[in-house]
Amino acid sequence: MSNTSIKQLIEQARDYEAHTGELRRYLNEQLAQLHPSIQGQSGDQLASLMHFVDQYIAHVPEFLDAACTVAVESGLTETVMPLLRAAEYFFLEPPPQLEGHRGLDALLDEAYLAHRFVEEINDCYMTHFGQPLIPMDLTVANLIAHQLIGEPFANELDELVHTAALHQFASSRFDIDNLEAYKAHLNDPKVKAAWRRWPCFSAELGVELNWGMLAHAC
Repeated sequence: MSNTSIKQLIEQARDYEAHTGELRRYLNEQLAQLHPSIQGQSGDQLASLMHFVDQYIAHVPEFLDAACTVAVESGLTETVMPLLRAAEYFFLEPPPQLEGHRGLDALLDEAYLAHRFVEEINDCYMTHFGQPLIPMDLTVANLIAHQLIGEPFANELDELVHTAALHQFASSRFDIDNLEAYKAHLNDPKVKAAWRRWPCFSAELGVELNWGMLAHAC
């Protein structure tokens, strides 16, 4: 799998942002509305959010490259590659809901679709196999991105992803005879070792959720 096209889109969006400042203005407007549980690791909240968005987007091609390598090494190519192609498709062929968006603002939406798709697929695997297909926790990052995108639009994207993930999982037919064998394969030390080489995503983003404040608000 080659992600050259996605990386080119990201560089073009960065150049667009450098000339227009659209994302910076949008995030600055969002600051007053953000949930107080969303906290930057630096003293400059706007700079932290800009860094988060940039890294959240850039993580997509990096993740796809890493996941492709792991799939080949661990013998999960037949299962993982359709998932990676679907996530890639959200970037290269965005749905009609994203028409009219440009720059990093648009790629934030597309990255959200890709990351949420992986999260939904993992939820399906947890339900049926007791463990995720891709052992990467995207929950915090996706919750923050959801807030930045804003409702109700983020909810529309969630529904789109949920439908796509259910369809993708349904097409991966697992019969009773191979169910236990497949679970054992996911638990194979070789598979786990391949995924452990992937660094912690949340540590790179510069924005985190204060779960205490979140629970208090609820």
